[in-house]
Amino acid sequence: MTTAQTAGMDPAQIEAVLELFGTQGHDLVSPPILQPADVFLDLTGEDIRRRLFLTSGTDGIDLCLRPDFTIPVCRHHLARDHAKLPAAYCYNGPVFRQRPDGLGEIPQLGAESLGRTDTAQADADLLALSVRALEIFGLDGCSIRIGDETLFAAILEGLDLPSVWRRRLRDLFGETDRLADAIGRMAGGASSDDDSRDVRLGFLSALEGADPEAAHAVVEDLLSIAGISAVGGRTPGEIADRFLEQAALASGARGHDKAAETLRAYLALKADGAMAPKVLRDFSRDFGLGLDTPLAAFEQRLAALDAGGIDPARLSFAAEFGRRLDYYSGFVFEIHATSGTVEGPLVGGGRYDKLVTLLGAEQDVPAIGFSMWLDRIAKSAKG
Repeated sequence: MTTAQTAGMDPAQIEAVLELFGTQGHDLVSPPILQPADVFLDLTGEDIRRRLFLTSGTDGIDLCLRPDFTIPVCRHHLARDHAKLPAAYCYNGPVFRQRPDGLGEIPQLGAESLGRTDTAQADADLLALSVRALEIFGLDGCSIRIGDETLFAAILEGLDLPSVWRRRLRDLFGETDRLADAIGRMAGGASSDDDSRDVRLGFLSALEGADPEAAHAVVEDLLSIAGISAVGGRTPGEIADRFLEQAALASGARGHDKAAETLRAYLALKADGAMAPKVLRDFSRDFGLGLDTPLAAFEQRLAALDAGGIDPARLSFAAEFGRRLDYYSGFVFEIHATSGTVEGPLVGGGRYDKLVTLLGAEQDVPAIGFSMWLDRIAKSAKG
């Protein structure tokens, strides 16, 4: 049975979408279903990590069933002899994630674009391509939600915050409740789960304020005594660094009320795409932040979308919106059915400019892509 049939879709529509991708220069690829688990443990978010289907090879290497296509497609590109950039790929097949309401085999197709330096145009082209693909499935007028982690990162850099807190807050971007909780703790408030953390934070509290070199040595010695040489691919030194970072976070912070106020005000911003630049510039002015560079890129993207036939007024911008995969680094988008009968996005995508380098590329590779959830699309089309 084909992926299209499993999703309850017309195979002819799948072929038409893949043909569309091909006309835009995307080569069809089929990365292996079995993938090295450590890559996904390191580079995907917590939501994906806890839903992996894990196994081991005869050589003892940890493996997983591919939980998404983006990382396998990037690995496929890097494994090619004399791979050139820019490069574009598309795919059609299952991904595997544990979930309570099914077997965890999820049919997807999608497209990835690697190496284009015309960033704004590439963003617009990939979003427009996903819209055209949905139209082939008989879905038009869907709601499009956009966000931009680049703006959030620029705001963090403009605030007087310890680097450990900047890193922690950026890691939580897109997870609204956890981010709000962290901002409250950073400002000196209590965490929503403080009671459950009291015992396990005892060791971290002991480390807080200790001489960094001495604390580092204590952690490495404890790991050595326990016979632990590595956890999840991390060395004892890296684990020690993580403990020290957690110790700093565990104690909360004081004197960052202004930073917390700024972040809360930013994350509350919402507007349609046409009004979003003004809303963001007003915010930048009111809080004295220099956001000219990321705002210029934001506006260039909207102009490229407009030129490509997608009215910015159709887009819904939410400052808090981010996608729950750690490798996303900038512009993100989701497309939802307007009927409300299908939970979750029909399409999810975004920019991941650091991923290919983290996977082994010798230079930075700008990249953007999207995935389409065929089971949701089928339900939405029927509804």
